[in-house]
Amino acid sequence: MSNTTNIKILDKEYQVSCPPDERIALLDSARVLDQRMRNIKNSGSVLGLERIAVMAGLNLTYDLMKVQQDGAMGDEAKQRLQDLNNTLDDALQQFENAELF
Repeated sequence: MSNTTNIKILDKEYQVSCPPDERIALLDSARVLDQRMRNIKNSGSVLGLERIAVMAGLNLTYDLMKVQQDGAMGDEAKQRLQDLNNTLDDALQQFENAELF
């Protein structure tokens, strides 16, 4: 079941429907978007609410994609380290077996 939550972005109030367990995340998201839009508006380089919203959306999307790419690179690095660790383990095992003979 969804409830209506009021959010405020650039001094305009919006009613948004969301499940009760997602209300806090919605409010946090609205605060982040409001702050981004205010920063863009205060920079004076972008005029018009629609353009400010588009720029904020682009900035947030870029940030999200960057985090996702960094996370993927982190997974690749972890896998590479695991592969190197396995290679070292194999080499040590071969060395130990060679010393036994």
